[in-house]
Amino acid sequence: MRENVEEFDMKKVIDNFERITKDAENVQKETLKRILEENASAEYLQKLGLNGRTDPDSFKSCVPLVTHKDLEPYINRIVDGELSSIFTAKPITSFSLSSGTSQGRQKRVPWNDELFETTVQIYHTSFAFRNRDFPIDSNGMALNFIYSSKMSQTKGSVVAGTATANVFRNPGYKQAMQAIRSPSCSPDAVIFSLDFHQSLYCHLLSGLIFREQVQLISATFAHSILFAFRTFEQIWEELCNDIKQGVLSSRITVPSIRTAMSEILKPDPELANLIHTKCLNMSNDWHGLIPEIFPNVKYVQGIMTGAMEPYLKKLRHYARDVPLVTSDYGASEGWVASNVNPKVPPELAAYVVLPQIAYFEFIPLAQLDGTQGDLKPVGLTEVKIGEEYELVFTNPAGLYRYRLGDVVKIMGFHNSTPELKFIRRSNLILTISIDKNTETDLQLSVDAAAKYLAEEKMEVIDYTSYIDLSKEPGHYVIFLEISGEPTDELLGECCNCLDKSFTDPGYTSSRKVKGIDPLELRVVKKGTFQKILEHFVSLGSSVSQFKTPRCVGPTNTKVLQILCDNVVNNYFSSAYN
Repeated sequence: MRENVEEFDMKKVIDNFERITKDAENVQKETLKRILEENASAEYLQKLGLNGRTDPDSFKSCVPLVTHKDLEPYINRIVDGELSSIFTAKPITSFSLSSGTSQGRQKRVPWNDELFETTVQIYHTSFAFRNRDFPIDSNGMALNFIYSSKMSQTKGSVVAGTATANVFRNPGYKQAMQAIRSPSCSPDAVIFSLDFHQSLYCHLLSGLIFREQVQLISATFAHSILFAFRTFEQIWEELCNDIKQGVLSSRITVPSIRTAMSEILKPDPELANLIHTKCLNMSNDWHGLIPEIFPNVKYVQGIMTGAMEPYLKKLRHYARDVPLVTSDYGASEGWVASNVNPKVPPELAAYVVLPQIAYFEFIPLAQLDGTQGDLKPVGLTEVKIGEEYELVFTNPAGLYRYRLGDVVKIMGFHNSTPELKFIRRSNLILTISIDKNTETDLQLSVDAAAKYLAEEKMEVIDYTSYIDLSKEPGHYVIFLEISGEPTDELLGECCNCLDKSFTDPGYTSSRKVKGIDPLELRVVKKGTFQKILEHFVSLGSSVSQFKTPRCVGPTNTKVLQILCDNVVNNYFSSAYN
């Protein structure tokens, strides 16, 4: 039986958060001390000569800054079955797998029970602030678009799965989450099925069955929510028929799902007709789909910053006046910060670092151009408002001074703890010569071009980019999947707009002197980006973790092949002619 939400002591959680954020410097020292004391016998730390010291100065002088590549020799030993204390005092028996969308392959990162505890702390903190602003009734339910993924074993019998799967399978998960989350309207068999198409169909069907009780719609990433409702546009009539007849569609073939859904699906012609009428009335543009179908929904929640921001416009179209709330900030390697101001629009949201979950350092961005010698990170309380930094952290699962690869901007402080805004991944994604265009620059360029399409009631469904160096000089390639049927003239305008919207001086000067060739727009078939999603799922990634790769690099050969095989037309910019 579910505990009442009221049993969760929100005041206690908020009071504790306020206490530790007021004393962030000391909390950070204690956090580092705890991590180093618990893992003093680990081979990695022993080799670095800490000799039991736990103070920040000794730690920084002995332990180098590292990337995942630096740790791979150690990780490979664990993969091969070596169960000695390599990173932590207790042997690592689980890995989290990254989505693999950025580099074209999944990274293995250590996972342990201590990381699960930090997950609970993040969830509890964010929920306390969120439920204070958007309280869920005790009888409320959630339509959670969450999906499991295949757990595998390395040849050394170490379990590997996505970070979300590692959380879900932890024995303490249900108990830890019971008090802070409205129960999912989907049966467990739907959530834990490995066929995400069938899971998605039944998530939507379950949501319709319990439409009056649904007060929260959520997913790990905004993309999953958008993907779900784009799918709803295509299958709503089939869903209505299931409800009308009380018989599950033949497309659902997984026996456990059919059994679980049969317990909640009963003939309900009245509900089916109501939903059918609403869908017919909206089917021109589906504006306000979410509140029309789920009249008691309080908010829509998921990670909506960074790579998810391009999806906000369409999400707002579906949500109308229902608030969009961005979730917490973290990565496959571990959590960083909570959103304690849920009423702030996602575009303006900042995340407050929890100083007790890891030890944090920040590399000033100015140091990353290689002109200022050795990197000298500053501590959590030493950052400056308005400055940008690359994030470094030390976590309880054996990552020490690990460069996460994220660039964040300090927006302010909550007590003595900084509020971060995620800016981008630190590695530049588009560069040929002296040009340096980031993921943010790419997004702004696509947003500018999308305005031409919006005037004709069309939209960019998704996008990515590629540097074509097949001949000199190289040029930028932008792949767009577009709704509707734009004319060649309109797409030519979009292409020129894309080119002119890259304002980096290195790019504009190179274009003017023909050091970079004209930008190329390649329009791909509808459904192309779904094929990319399915490709990553086939490799073991979870739909819940999927992020469209914004730049297809040389290691993403399969993704590039999918894109090129589905090009329907291409255009070259004449902006600098």
